[in-house]
Amino acid sequence: MLKLEIELVPSTVWFSSLYRLLPREIWDGIRDEIIQEHGRKCQICGEKQGVMNLHEIWKYDDEKHFQKLEGFILLCRMCHHIKHIGLAGILADEGKLDYDEVIKHYSKVNGCTEKDFEENRTKAFNTWSRRSQHQWEQNFGKYEKSIKKPKGDRSNLQLTS
Repeated sequence: MLKLEIELVPSTVWFSSLYRLLPREIWDGIRDEIIQEHGRKCQICGEKQGVMNLHEIWKYDDEKHFQKLEGFILLCRMCHHIKHIGLAGILADEGKLDYDEVIKHYSKVNGCTEKDFEENRTKAFNTWSRRSQHQWEQNFGKYEKSIKKPKGDRSNLQLTS
């Protein structure tokens, strides 16, 4: 079992994360709670230096196309790049990120080879491609009531409690 997995959000729910939908003070409050509970360190690799990113943990029901928020995790910059490997690839193409360092971090944390990384990345993108063919119903749990009203046409955003 991998300690650090690649997670790709279906394209049909891009921009509907809590990070984008919650008022900043509520998001920061969640981050502060996670830091108080687990300390100011990456909950995957243990890194304590640099910026720590709050990451949403989602569970997917691929038959019902239902996405449920399961919780949050604090991640270092490199672990967060791996979770969002598609964006990491874009940043690398723009010269803003060393993609080889991302691969090395993944391999070190998981005790695996670069070939294993490539296989897992391919598998993650295949799952992403399949999931991106569907509209997803989202459940934000207790944070549902705090969500800001979306700006513009967001008719594909379905929220449930």
